[in-house]
Amino acid sequence: MEVYNKLTDLTKKYPRLTVALGMFDGVHIGHQSIISHAVELAKKIDGKSVVFTFSNHPLSVLAPQALPPQIGNNTLREARLRELGVDILIAIPFTKEFASRRPEEFLELLRLNLAPYYVVTGPNYTFGYKGKGTQRMLIRSGNEYGFTAEICPAVLRDGRPVSSTRVRALIAEGDLHTASDFLGYPFTVMERVIHGDERGRVIGFPTANLAISEQRVMLPNGVYAVGVRFQGRQYNGVANIGNNPTFKGCNRRIEVNIEDFKGDLYDKLIAVEFLEKLRDEVRFNGVEQLVKQIKKDKEKAKNYWRY
Repeated sequence: MEVYNKLTDLTKKYPRLTVALGMFDGVHIGHQSIISHAVELAKKIDGKSVVFTFSNHPLSVLAPQALPPQIGNNTLREARLRELGVDILIAIPFTKEFASRRPEEFLELLRLNLAPYYVVTGPNYTFGYKGKGTQRMLIRSGNEYGFTAEICPAVLRDGRPVSSTRVRALIAEGDLHTASDFLGYPFTVMERVIHGDERGRVIGFPTANLAISEQRVMLPNGVYAVGVRFQGRQYNGVANIGNNPTFKGCNRRIEVNIEDFKGDLYDKLIAVEFLEKLRDEVRFNGVEQLVKQIKKDKEKAKNYWRY
């Protein structure tokens, strides 16, 4: 998958493009429906599929106080799009200047830089100044700008559309199974490993530590059975979300003990897939109690491990 971080004229390099429009935070099953349709349309015209999106959420510019916590970062989104078979990702910064463009100017921008055969969106997609561009405008104006608009229906669960808003609420509430159903994959955190206190190594259970950004939604504190992906390989593990109350002075973070892994993960990118909550986070009276419980956690986690 080719990745562009600025608007680029691709009309000569790729004369047959199908473009999916959206923010696609979390790339849930509703998003997957839109993107997969764009990929299939591209194949039908012997062309390439494009996802056109932003590297930052528009609300971070338009209304920072209303910015929702993100389900996944740009790295995870890029990985999901690659798995879905997208050929080209264009993720540009959303700016005040971009927000001021009229809907017609946005469509002209698409025509000049991509000249798409098809433009694919979901039912709630809006574009242009104050979101005045709607799906109806896409359908109505398609001929004028040289494309056919395809509006994918919402994917429903319990009679209501799957949305990033619903997924965020499920994750924050700790409803891991429903969240993963809506996502179409286990809730995943993809981050670079940071330095920890190395207490885990001292007690015989070394951990890879991941920071929890204030800008992202997170499961409640507790111990979870997880899968771990690193450099094309898959591992089983147990992760703790929390501030490690047995030891004082710890910030909230994710600590992952990876089964049968040896090596230095510092500053390496790993993906942690949350499979099942094993228990709440508990403060133990000492290291001996903690070690005994970790052993129990690992035994219990084996019931949920996939690799």
